[in-house]
Amino acid sequence: MQEIKVELAKTRKDKPADAVLGFGKYFTDHMFLMNYGLEQGWHSPRIVPYGPFELDPSSMVLHYAQEIFEGMKAYRTPGGSIQLFRPEENARRMNSSCERMCIPKLDEDLFVEAVRKLAELEADWVPRSEGTSLYIRPFIIATDASLGVHASHTYLFSIICSPVGSYYAEGINPVKIFVESEDVRAVRGGTGFTKCGGNYAGSIRAGERAERQGYSQVLWLDGVERKYIEEVGSMNVMFKVAGKVVTPALTGSVLPGITRKSCIELMRSWGLEVEERLITAQELFDAMENGTLEEAWGTGTAAVISPIGEMGWEDKKRVINGGKIGPVSQRLYDELTGIQWGRIGDPFGWTVKVK
Repeated sequence: MQEIKVELAKTRKDKPADAVLGFGKYFTDHMFLMNYGLEQGWHSPRIVPYGPFELDPSSMVLHYAQEIFEGMKAYRTPGGSIQLFRPEENARRMNSSCERMCIPKLDEDLFVEAVRKLAELEADWVPRSEGTSLYIRPFIIATDASLGVHASHTYLFSIICSPVGSYYAEGINPVKIFVESEDVRAVRGGTGFTKCGGNYAGSIRAGERAERQGYSQVLWLDGVERKYIEEVGSMNVMFKVAGKVVTPALTGSVLPGITRKSCIELMRSWGLEVEERLITAQELFDAMENGTLEEAWGTGTAAVISPIGEMGWEDKKRVINGGKIGPVSQRLYDELTGIQWGRIGDPFGWTVKVK
C-alpha cells in the first residue's frame, strides 16, 4: 500500500459550536488528495490543507459529469474514542460506482486507510454532543481538459470532512412522502445503483414539487412500468406488512445502501423475516386500506432511520401507524446508532477504531 504523506495546515480554523453545525456547512482544516494518470495509475496519496482545486474550464467533470462520491461518518464514543462504521463497505461500493462510470478502481485498503488517517488527524473536529458526528465525503472527478465525449485519462480522488449536527434536533418524527408518478430516478442498465451526482440532480424537480404539496420526500417508482417502489428521496425504504419486513430488491436501479444492508442483517439476527423483492405502490396502498401495513421507514447514512407517517399517491392520502414511529423502526434506530456511537456492543464487527 502506498504511503500517505501529510502536510499540516499552518493556521487552523475556529471550530463552530455543536449547536449551530447543521449539515455540510463547515469544513475541517485538511483534505485527502490522490491523482490518477494512465502511466502512473493512482499515485501521490497525501493529506494537505483544505482549499480550492484548480480546474481547467474544459475539465470533463464540468461537462459530462463523470464523477462519483460516497458518504460516511466518524463517531465519538462516550469514552472519547473515535470510530468509523463499515468503511470497507463504502470502499467496495465506490469501486462498483467506478466500474459503471468508467473510472479506474481504487485500492480498497488504501481507501479505508485514507479515511481513517484523515479522521485521526481531524479528531478535534469530531463533535461531542449527542447525535453529532464528522461527515466524511470521498469523491472522484474527471480532470481531462477536453470536450470529447469519452472516459477521462486523468482523475482526482479527494476526501473532505464536515462536522454535522444531530439529524433529529427535535426528536425522530415521522415524515410525509409522496409517490412520484411523473419523473423517474433511474432505470435498469442505467446508473441508479451508483452514487453519481446525476442521480441526485435529476431528482431535485420532483422533490421541489413534493415540498410544495406539503411532503418531505418523494417515493420513487421504477422507470419502465411506473408501478414498483424503488427508493424514498435519497434513501432506501422498508415496509412492515403483516408482520414481515419487505424492501425493494437490488435490481440495478436501486442504491445498495450500507444502512439498508445493516438493517437487514440486524432484523434477521432478531428473527424477523425480511424479503427483498419487487413491491408495487398498489400493494402498499391496499395494505394500508386493509390495515396490514404496520410501519414504513427510510434508511440512510444521514438520518439512519427516517420513519414514514403518511403517504400520498395521486388523489389518495393514508396515515401509517397513527403517524407515529413503530417499534421496529425505533429498535433499528436505537441499535444502529448505539453501535455507531459506541453506546452498546458491536457483535458484528462493524466499527473500525480511528483513535
